[in-house]
Amino acid sequence: MAKYEFKNSEKEQKPMPFDRDNYKWVLIGLAFLLVGFLLMIGGGSDNPDVFNEGMFNFRRLTLSPILILIGFGIQFYAIMKKPKE
Repeated sequence: MAKYEFKNSEKEQKPMPFDRDNYKWVLIGLAFLLVGFLLMIGGGSDNPDVFNEGMFNFRRLTLSPILILIGFGIQFYAIMKKPKE
């Protein structure tokens, strides 16, 4: 019978593209995105005939987009950060 050899075990293992720090920054960025999107929701009115001024407050128009942009910036940093050798 032929003897089979596993060639994969002899090869060098390729390093992982991300290390623990990269994943930590990804989770921090996701938290910023989640908080930003959660701050943006809501503001509906129970009566459709009544206009609700709550949809034009600081939280929805300024704070949540800033948090979302910070979250995307952190995600970009987490992807581009070189892992430690």
